[in-house]
Amino acid sequence: MSIKAEEISSLIKKQLENYDDKLNIDEVGTVTYVGDGIARAHGLNNALSSELLEFSNGSYGIAQNLEANDVGIIILGRFDDIREGDQVKRTGRVMQVPVGDALIGRVVNPLGQAVDGLGEIKTDKSRPIESQAPGVMDRQSVDQPLQTGIKSIDALVPIGRGQRELIIGDRKTGKTALALDTIINQKGQDVICIYVAIGQKESTVKNSVETLKRYGAMDYTIVVEAGPSEPAPMLYIAPYAGTAMGEEFMYNGKDVLIVFDDLSKQAVAYREISLLLRRPPGREAYPGDVFYLHSRLLERSAKLSDKLGGGSMTAIPFIETQAGDISAYIPTNVISITDGQIFLEADLFNSGTRPAINAGESVSRVGGSAQIKAMKKVAGTLRVDLASYRELESFAQFGSDLDQATQAKLNRGRRTVEVLKQPLHKTLPVEDEVLILYALTHGFLDKIPVDDIQRYELDLYDYFASNYDDLLDVIRKTSDLPDEEKLNAALKNFNEGFSISKD
Repeated sequence: MSIKAEEISSLIKKQLENYDDKLNIDEVGTVTYVGDGIARAHGLNNALSSELLEFSNGSYGIAQNLEANDVGIIILGRFDDIREGDQVKRTGRVMQVPVGDALIGRVVNPLGQAVDGLGEIKTDKSRPIESQAPGVMDRQSVDQPLQTGIKSIDALVPIGRGQRELIIGDRKTGKTALALDTIINQKGQDVICIYVAIGQKESTVKNSVETLKRYGAMDYTIVVEAGPSEPAPMLYIAPYAGTAMGEEFMYNGKDVLIVFDDLSKQAVAYREISLLLRRPPGREAYPGDVFYLHSRLLERSAKLSDKLGGGSMTAIPFIETQAGDISAYIPTNVISITDGQIFLEADLFNSGTRPAINAGESVSRVGGSAQIKAMKKVAGTLRVDLASYRELESFAQFGSDLDQATQAKLNRGRRTVEVLKQPLHKTLPVEDEVLILYALTHGFLDKIPVDDIQRYELDLYDYFASNYDDLLDVIRKTSDLPDEEKLNAALKNFNEGFSISKD
């Protein structure tokens, strides 16, 4: 077969054009120690802090400690088949996770890999798990409510879009239930939710996912799971990975709600990593930079300025207390970083008050800015009423002869506590919350026996939906109260027809 000289020359020219004279130089080190999710490597002299490193078996790690003689690496995933003497090389990249719409409705691990058995997640976008928080000039004030559907939160400690509101309390006081209810209530509110489960039992996470599916909430939710059987580095990076997924939506002008359940377990995982890396322990054996661990995470939640699209990310971190001690090291750290806290009290929970919110210890630093006008009007005196009721209640135990004004306050207080109780996964639209709180604060419940209040409430919602939906529509559309004469007349009509049970 004859080949023409012209063809040979054109082939050589093409090869010369495509010739790349750049050399690929990989900086490779040697593993000197491995165990408990930690590795040490010698020879990576130019490695950068938080750089992604690749082991010879295909596993990845993050450069955490840059020391004179070696690099301390936290290993992502399994480390059983990494041995001393194995090679580890620099990638020149930081740790990234896949992001985008493809993750919505899925359960993923902190590396963004699917763990729900529904197949691979296909997305071509990724974001670094650590990124700089928006600056002061890139933010705007929080003024749009994030309705939780829970009366006691929306009335007493409202949460705004872009806020960071801590939920704090002992084990088994209903923290996860509050978060799930808040996620369920975002249906139809155009909010994307991310639930980060850190160190939760797999059965617990599975139950939470089933609950979200049952109420149709997985249609707009991503679940990031780092179970207790995972190595400590996976628990450590889980909230950062979830935040990176949320930032993709926030910077595209969308509203995001992210729940960290819970950051106490992340702090413990970080302490474990740090002690294995031989960092000096400080107070309660946590390393000195544990405050920075949570501040650089939570500062990334914000309400962005209109110039950046006006998106928001609302963070609800959890902290678990021991015997209600909110003055411990990690709780005080996170309280100082966040914009308020909701304190769940074990005694209230055990006495049947659900949600068990302690109104005195709970606060929202955004306050009325995160409430609609109607809610602001009806909830104004609620906190004071509750606080004075708690004081009077303890005082009344020691004396039986109480004046009329004190008895009236006690009666109103008992009804307030009863109204603020709410069954699990029974969230309410804001107009119904305003309606029952208006009835409470304007004395329409004063003559209703406490035992009948739950029934009164349900009947009231049905009655207004059937007969006075136009009044509720005013709240929905204008966010303000309807004509008070008409509202009072409607409530009076309902009270006249309401039958009090005779026991």
